[in-house]
Amino acid sequence: MGQAAENLEPRIYVACLAAYNSGRLHGAWIDVEDDADAVRGAIAAMLRGSPEPDAEEWAIHDYEDFGGVQLSEYAAIDAVVAIAVFLRERGGLGALVLAHVGGDLEAAAEALDEQYCGVFARLADYLQDLTEETVTIPEALRSYIDYEAMARDAEINGDFFTVETGHDEVHVFHGR
Repeated sequence: MGQAAENLEPRIYVACLAAYNSGRLHGAWIDVEDDADAVRGAIAAMLRGSPEPDAEEWAIHDYEDFGGVQLSEYAAIDAVVAIAVFLRERGGLGALVLAHVGGDLEAAAEALDEQYCGVFARLADYLQDLTEETVTIPEALRSYIDYEAMARDAEINGDFFTVETGHDEVHVFHGR
């Protein structure tokens, strides 16, 4: 699937904790590219420029363009880079799916690649399309089918999950 609805360029603000604990602000915004060693190198350069001697501890104090995905201030750089790579490849929808699956990159990629059903105004619309494509419904019974109730039950049972990206724009995924 892999549609990137927007271009995300994740970056982190890394602060020197020795300076912070001394009442000084010292840190740097670092673009999170595909190379974790480059990010670690930028952190090391920031620490070398610290006003505090022998500074070696750091924390992520802010971040931008992670599409709503939350980062811990002590997140491992390899994990931050993996998230950034995923977000650049998958865009805003990828960020929403990643948040839905609790930050599990493997589960988010599987949902986007193998469980994606499409975009609809509501889950009920997808279930109506699916039902009408796979089952012959006698005309006399059509008005008795409650697709809203079907959608509610399908979500409660974990058969499907949805991610809303706009008004009447719901991305539907098969649950597992």
